[in-house]
Amino acid sequence: MSISSFPDLSGLPRLKETIRRHGLDADKRLGQHFLLDPSILAAIAGSAGDLSGCRVIEVGPGPGGLTRALLEAGARVVAIERDPRCVRALGELVAAAAGRLELVEADALRIDPDGLCGGESYRIVANLPYNVGNELLVRWIVGARQLVDMRLMFQREVVDRICAQPRSAAYGRLSILCQTFCDVRRMMDLPAGAFHPPPKVRSALVALTPRHHPVNDVFRRSLERLTAAAFQQRRKMLRSSLKPLGVDIDRLLDGTGIAPTARAEEVDVERFGLLARRLVSDRPQVS
Repeated sequence: MSISSFPDLSGLPRLKETIRRHGLDADKRLGQHFLLDPSILAAIAGSAGDLSGCRVIEVGPGPGGLTRALLEAGARVVAIERDPRCVRALGELVAAAAGRLELVEADALRIDPDGLCGGESYRIVANLPYNVGNELLVRWIVGARQLVDMRLMFQREVVDRICAQPRSAAYGRLSILCQTFCDVRRMMDLPAGAFHPPPKVRSALVALTPRHHPVNDVFRRSLERLTAAAFQQRRKMLRSSLKPLGVDIDRLLDGTGIAPTARAEEVDVERFGLLARRLVSDRPQVS
């Protein structure tokens, strides 16, 4: 695809003007914090590599700052927005995008991204609303079959948890789920002042590339059950914390290199995967 086929967005008003015209005061109930700095927006789009001709899903475009950056990078964007004010504000951008932007007025929690893209592979790049970001992430990891990769903005503490390693305070169930099914990489941190209005927390961008299509649901449920028990009281030894599983703990741990006296925060992602598979296939006897 040639550069000349990219849409010309130069005639659009500045983002602050779009916000003023349409009264887009950020709605705290929707977890809205808008990114307006063009250099930061371009860096987020650029972090995904070459987007020329790629189908990209964006959730919560707001006034359209990241949407513009994705379009200027050559993406074909499907933007999901539930706020009617933002939908109206994005009308000019839809027109200027010359068929390269599809705007879907809906709650992203009710959207199947595979169905939205008609079986075509896609990528997700989004500054996610704080109040639904975690739930969307988990749904995409375990349910999306045509997903190539994601670049997602979260509160920094969430990215800390996604990328955390064993023996760190942030390591837990989200770390294990994300790192089991995806390659994860922290991309950049952003100060609160980069957003309008500034949130009370810092934010960070993380890259996630799924490595299993589709995710094995039996294994996933086993892993979720295992980590729920292990981390419910993370400082407990596994021989105590895993008792709710109703299995022979010594048999489950035998040969894994994990001591019954170990704590959940000391067990790495690979060994949690091993334990989850043993719960499924070995079917230890109830003690």
